[in-house]
Amino acid sequence: MLPSEIASGQDLIYRGRFSAAHLFFSRLAQSSPRDPVGPTLAASALIWWGEAREEERFLADSIDVLLADGAARAEAALAEASDDSARTALSFWLGSAYGYRARQAELQGKYWRASREAGRMRDALESALALDTSCVDCLLGLAVYEYGLARASALARLVARIIGLGGGNADRAMEMFRRVAEDGVLTRTEGRWLYANALFREAERDAALREEALRIVAGLAEQYPENPVFHRFLTGPGPAP
Repeated sequence: MLPSEIASGQDLIYRGRFSAAHLFFSRLAQSSPRDPVGPTLAASALIWWGEAREEERFLADSIDVLLADGAARAEAALAEASDDSARTALSFWLGSAYGYRARQAELQGKYWRASREAGRMRDALESALALDTSCVDCLLGLAVYEYGLARASALARLVARIIGLGGGNADRAMEMFRRVAEDGVLTRTEGRWLYANALFREAERDAALREEALRIVAGLAEQYPENPVFHRFLTGPGPAP
């Protein structure tokens, strides 16, 4: 899938046109039946749509099907990839699919499944970075991984330790979030959004970070004025889940 096609569909998501974005990526998934990008980002569009509606279970079954398809496509293509550039890209998309699956499982309180999917995400993204150390986009999922483990509930941390995922490092995660927010290509906008959410949460420990979080989201809201998720962050009680 061409970078310009990906950017066009992502722009629909961030502009708040979630249904159009889902349709856009669903059609790309049909026209490129071996490419993992279509189903993975079609799922992303539904996830953003559910967040806009404040419905954690919004079309959850459909999202699961899309992400399973995206992961399966990435794994099949990886087995046939002939060069490091292709393997890097496919590992990134495999990690993205697993990362979204981990998010969905955690929202449903399925910590064992969430931990397993997070571990698979980490492995895929670390493989991509081993092939190409300049893959800044790969850092976003790893930042979520590190931050999630560092700030997880006691039960989630216990499950993570049993499975062998470690304890996470919030400071390292914040640095990775910052790098993606500044230098990411495919993930820059989502990186800014997740970085702002993390900053807002960290403001419980350092109040100065709250203003930085609001500044980042105000910039997103100005750039994408029709996206209700950004505006709710600025007017509501706090960050999105």
